[in-house]
Amino acid sequence: MQNTHTLIIGAGISGLSVARMLTQKGIDNIVLERASKPGGLVKCDVVDGHLFHRVGGHVFNTKVQGVADWFWDQFVRDEEFLSARRKSGIFLRDQLLGYPIENYLYLLDEATIRKIFGELLNLEQQGKREPMSYPNFEAFLLGNFGPTLYELYFKPYNHKIWKTDLSRVDLPWLEGKLPMPNSREIIMSNILRKEEANMVHSSFYYPRNRGSQFIVDRLAEGLQLNTGVQVETLERFSDSWVVNGQWMAQQVVFTGDLRKLHAMLQGLDAGLLSGVEALKDLRSNGTSNLLCETDPTEHSWIYLPDGDLPAHRIIYTGNFSPTNHPVGSRPSCTVEFSGKTSLESMKATLKRLPGNMKVIDHNFEPNSYVIQYRGDRQRIAAVRDGLREENLHLAGRFAEWEYYNMDKAMERAMEVVADIQQKA
Repeated sequence: MQNTHTLIIGAGISGLSVARMLTQKGIDNIVLERASKPGGLVKCDVVDGHLFHRVGGHVFNTKVQGVADWFWDQFVRDEEFLSARRKSGIFLRDQLLGYPIENYLYLLDEATIRKIFGELLNLEQQGKREPMSYPNFEAFLLGNFGPTLYELYFKPYNHKIWKTDLSRVDLPWLEGKLPMPNSREIIMSNILRKEEANMVHSSFYYPRNRGSQFIVDRLAEGLQLNTGVQVETLERFSDSWVVNGQWMAQQVVFTGDLRKLHAMLQGLDAGLLSGVEALKDLRSNGTSNLLCETDPTEHSWIYLPDGDLPAHRIIYTGNFSPTNHPVGSRPSCTVEFSGKTSLESMKATLKRLPGNMKVIDHNFEPNSYVIQYRGDRQRIAAVRDGLREENLHLAGRFAEWEYYNMDKAMERAMEVVADIQQKA
């Protein structure tokens, strides 16, 4: 049996960040990954010379100084990364609008503009509410944007991503990820025709070569990483953990799917095991993606809110770096659909999208977007705290059921490592 201080399950951004931070602090660790290569949701492949982000398009940006300092200690920023401004758009009713939509309402037809602004003026007269005072996601959107803009944009777009009743979605889960302008700001933005500069990822960094796989491969350098390992058992044995009967560790960091954890655990208190098992009903959606050639565009993202259009966004990854597509070819993009969508349906959708797209490859990821209903956060927190007392730490999007981007996953990794270091 192989011994280590900390065993990390999963080699996505969360697991690799934890492992690298522990290594840098001199704490022995081993990483187990079931796939044939590391990366998780941010892994990339090259297909016919085009870089394929198989799940979305991942970039780096953070407002947390500690995360920025650690990240740039791993890379040579000016040599290895490009800096870019985010240029987003919205393709609505065959019309290309700016993003966010509330700043570009003046581009809509007059009747729609009158309805939306009438509702915004009514909301202004009612007074501003604290964002987290709304009972759910749907109430928040209606209370901030009014019914017309909700039905036109926010409802169909969010239904396509989450595929659920928005009134069931817990609002605290989305704190920090929601648009927060009030009606007065929306009206003034349309009068002044003001560009939005403060949204998440309004600027970002992107590797010059190999996309987010470059980030993964750098973080994995020098680690004890074992790929192709399916974790079957996590057994609590005295003051240690035994994994698959093959590895023994004082501490474990789990970054896998929280819903599957109960089937692995052995040797814990029955009450805690019951709490973990109860989380097997958590909701998620997968994504289907097309890698396509497309006509040149200045955009980095275009959002697709029309309810009768199956895709929900286009990510122009070919614009992120000139090495993301072959010299002389058209740039590439990824067209994303929520849930499992047939290749025939995806190809049919391309005919309604701008850019004269041509399919290069496709992918289906069974789990991409996590969803929290009312009460889920409290259930997860209770389990997370109970497992932590047993030196089993949850970290990452699917282990904590939080919609973490890359920078948030790294911030959470820092917290877990600090906890492990304290107990070392």
